[in-house]
Amino acid sequence: MAKKTRRKKTKRRASEKSPDYIPNAELDVLACVWQEGPVTARRIREKMLKYRPMAHGSVVTLLTRLENKGMVTKEKGPVGKAFLFRTTRKPDSIHKKLVKDMVTRVFAGDTGGMVTALLDAHQPTKDELAEIQSAVNRAKKKAKKTRR
Repeated sequence: MAKKTRRKKTKRRASEKSPDYIPNAELDVLACVWQEGPVTARRIREKMLKYRPMAHGSVVTLLTRLENKGMVTKEKGPVGKAFLFRTTRKPDSIHKKLVKDMVTRVFAGDTGGMVTALLDAHQPTKDELAEIQSAVNRAKKKAKKTRR
């Protein structure tokens, strides 16, 4: 008689139980779909080779998970058996959720600390600095309105 093995249950963070939770591998695939527009699994795999090499089947599995979550859709491509994948959501909503989670978990709610770390880790271009300054100005206006 074969011996049964028990799988050890791992505790998951509350954020991982959320239907909107996206593991890192899925997020990498989703980012490729955002960047490339309608894209095949093969192209995603090629694009990710430099920083996250994986088998074609793994990319397809991750795309299927994202499709089940309603984050991507697929349609038959114009040639061969390949499907084209597109996102159903704009990146802004996912970006905001990820950043909010990072500010809370990593920086203990210190938005200024996170922004400082970001600017220290990645030198923005002049255009990016102008965009950042515009965002800071909007935040200042919002803060003035809430103080009244």
